Amino acid sequence: MVDYNLIEDIALDAAAIEAVLAGATSRGDTAAVLAAEEHKDYSQNSLLHGKVVGISGDFVIVDIGYKSEGQIDKAEFDDAGGVAIGDTVEVLLESLEDKDGSIILSKRKADRIRGWEQLLTTKKDGDVVEGKVLRKIKGGLLVDIGVPVFLPASQVDVRRPQDVGDLVGRTIRASILKIDEERRNIVISRRKLIEEERAAARERLMNDVKEGDIVTGIVSNLDDFGAFIDLGGIYGLLHITDMSWGRVSHPSEIVKPGQEVRVKVLNIDREREKVALGLKQTEASPWDEIEKRYPVGCRIKGNVVSLMSYGAFIRLEDGIEGLVHVSEMSWTRRVNHPGEMVAVGGDVEVVVLDFNREKLEISLGMKQTTVNPWELVADKYPLGTIIEGKVRNIANYGAFVEIEPGIDGLLHISDMSWTKKISHPSEEIKKGDSIKCVIIEVDQEKQRVGLGLKQLTEDPWVEAIPSAYRPGMIVKGKVTKLTNFGVFVELEDGLEGLLHISEISDQKIDCPTAVVKPGDDVDVKILRVDTEDRKIGLSLKRAQWGATEATPAREPEAGDAKPRKSRVKPTKGGMDSHDALGSDRIEF
Repeated sequence: MVDYNLIEDIALDAAAIEAVLAGATSRGDTAAVLAAEEHKDYSQNSLLHGKVVGISGDFVIVDIGYKSEGQIDKAEFDDAGGVAIGDTVEVLLESLEDKDGSIILSKRKADRIRGWEQLLTTKKDGDVVEGKVLRKIKGGLLVDIGVPVFLPASQVDVRRPQDVGDLVGRTIRASILKIDEERRNIVISRRKLIEEERAAARERLMNDVKEGDIVTGIVSNLDDFGAFIDLGGIYGLLHITDMSWGRVSHPSEIVKPGQEVRVKVLNIDREREKVALGLKQTEASPWDEIEKRYPVGCRIKGNVVSLMSYGAFIRLEDGIEGLVHVSEMSWTRRVNHPGEMVAVGGDVEVVVLDFNREKLEISLGMKQTTVNPWELVADKYPLGTIIEGKVRNIANYGAFVEIEPGIDGLLHISDMSWTKKISHPSEEIKKGDSIKCVIIEVDQEKQRVGLGLKQLTEDPWVEAIPSAYRPGMIVKGKVTKLTNFGVFVELEDGLEGLLHISEISDQKIDCPTAVVKPGDDVDVKILRVDTEDRKIGLSLKRAQWGATEATPAREPEAGDAKPRKSRVKPTKGGMDSHDALGSDRIEF
């Protein structure tokens, strides 16, 4: 509830107003006042007309026809500089004589009495009035609309300002909330008038404005995601992405609260009364005819504006940025983060790779500004070239060997040995080892180089093994591994044959362990040598048949060459033909 006694100026005039208007039969009835004027009623609180007879310093001397004159402070006149001797003014007689024998007159209080009289005659609750904010008082503002009226702080605006005192000295419009004739007080609301005007403007705006229109508004407030624009009846959202064709970190870089802006209506949701606005759309898009300015394949310099885990954004011009993906930064180097190659603020030369007009995206490349070393690999490293490199990394399927900085070749596990069954590359080589390999494949399109270790030596399965191990021979070997389908027997270092479970014993067995176990030395008969699949089939039971075997091993006869003891001995990279023939494991 408003405490009307806080309105000090009104309270001071209440007695005078009450006295002058006492007896009036209705609002605007000035008969009593005029009668007092005709008979020169010099009673206290009378309204009289007087003549300016002099001006002395800050005071105006007024003669009301009484035995003495009165003086009024110039501040009580609306236009003190325009007051001249001879002017007629209406004043309130506050007192006939003070201690100095002078009468006390008031021009301001006379004006207020007339103002109240006119206000009570012409205004009612809900009417619009205009006045100047005089000063800030407890609970609100004092506004002069002809008489001082009270504007509560809660009724100053739709959103209560931080300091209502900012309106002091400004002329405002407001609606009358309540006229209290008994206490001669009036309460006004600027907020109510604004809400009414905004409601009317909002209805007009929603009916008249359409998408694509250019409208003018005032920036109301900012948020991280954009700015709210007061269109005079409704607030529209200017999203940060629609402020500029260039990069914007915060809306305050583009607009400020209270700033007037011209924006384009992008979308209207009439049901929810929401309007999406665009500022950059009021200007020509820098993306127009972008392909002509930056054709695919052209080389251009740009500035690094930001880094992400997946690449770097390069500004080509205001409003135009392109992305260099990490995969497009180097032909040979594995880039984990763009910060390894570029820094924000730095200049970089790039090549335009592609456009996406729908998403307004440009793909750029840095590595394309240099020669692709993979285009030279085939010429530089023809098939069969022996290279020496360092094992850079090991995987389950093979090892990566550095051929030159940025160019790695894959040494697959299957290309490490002609004969040895290798389960993991680490059985043969270690990370950091320096090894020799042979170039066995170059795929320029897929940027792959295949390396071989076993290819440093001849393939023993071509000649050495078929010559040293022929079907029908009985040879010695050592059991290395048991499986549910048979036994692997090592005939020599790196060379194994398979003794199938059906060839272990004449008796039917369910498990090889019933006859042999790992580490046992056994005599086995060679059943077949499959050079295509690189397999040797063995039999234990057939070796044990001895003389009853249908095709026993032939004893050497006179004139035969001296029996050879042959061993296929692989080197680290394979085996040579000399080693393949030097074994003492074959017995005739």
